[in-house]
Amino acid sequence: MLNSGLGASARVVAGLATAMLVATGCSAHGGGIAPAGGQSVLPQSRSIGRAISHESVLKHLTSQVVIGSTIDPVNGSQNPYGLTVAPSTNGKFTAGDLVVCNFNSKYNQQGSGKSIIALHPVPGSTPIHITQNAATLGCDALALSPDDTIWAAAMTANSNPLISSTGKLLFNIQGKPFSQPWGQVFAQPASGSPAFYETNARTGSVVRINLGSKFTFDVIAKGFPVNRGVPGTALAPSGLAYDASIDTLYFADGKNNTIVAIKNVSSVPKGGIRATQNGMVFTGPNAADARIVLAGSPLNGPISTALLPNGNLVVGNTLDPNGTNLLIELSPDGQVLDTINVDTGPAGAIFGIVATGTSSSDTKIYFNDDNAANVQVLEN
Repeated sequence: MLNSGLGASARVVAGLATAMLVATGCSAHGGGIAPAGGQSVLPQSRSIGRAISHESVLKHLTSQVVIGSTIDPVNGSQNPYGLTVAPSTNGKFTAGDLVVCNFNSKYNQQGSGKSIIALHPVPGSTPIHITQNAATLGCDALALSPDDTIWAAAMTANSNPLISSTGKLLFNIQGKPFSQPWGQVFAQPASGSPAFYETNARTGSVVRINLGSKFTFDVIAKGFPVNRGVPGTALAPSGLAYDASIDTLYFADGKNNTIVAIKNVSSVPKGGIRATQNGMVFTGPNAADARIVLAGSPLNGPISTALLPNGNLVVGNTLDPNGTNLLIELSPDGQVLDTINVDTGPAGAIFGIVATGTSSSDTKIYFNDDNAANVQVLEN
């Protein structure tokens, strides 16, 4: 169900269609699973599609700095989950702003938050209230279009609202195939049409939201393991990251402790991939496009990921023991390059990661720290 006029929808998607954005979540290390035409297992040494760097970026980011509080100054919402970067200057955003949605209300009830704030990406920033709306109840992931239109995955509201850069609800996408939205990313392939990708905590599915004269939806992959958890305990496909240079979608699944890659994702059709055997084997006509990047240790309840400029991934754990909240850097072929403990307080502090920069030398990794209710950055 699309809760708005199609005229407004058409105007938004028409703008998106012409815009570009570089999108900013026992070990099987060194091995991958990618059946072709059935359930055969292929080695991880298959072509990734890009040059692979096994030099860690994370180990060179030795400074950890607080950017600012994520507590909404208007309504007190807290527990930051979704995190992304504003690509341009529009409405309430300045290009480069960090955009955060709060999962909890000021009373700290899981999934009761409904506000979005922004922070300038410099230490000492104060939060800027963008919006609060029932359609964003339980917001857990964000993606911005090139004109800063906000697309939000709202778990409790069970909706995918679109919000203008000034904070106005433009329209709200609800109903099938959305079921506890749990991930969101914008994807502009090097050639082809832009789209948004969304994952669901209830069904373990990956949905492509096609941007044409009206929105259409393709469930391109399904069957990934979920724990059917209530807000605050859900484990399912989440933490979406997109590499435009190889048209590859990455995501984490905290239920089976994996990082999954889907190559040629823009051309995977409806029903193209089905995960079986606890998400470790893939079937369907496009099974060969899916692979496990890494499974098992040191992954422990991963929920968020970020793509680094050199093509590596940073992943955030949520189920490490108290005093350990790991960020993990992986190469695209599944080598663990570095880990860093960014919070020695209670477990489950890391939700939402995003990286900026154009090379390894100027990379910055921003992350939400739920223990401190703030955004922090790792930098040189």
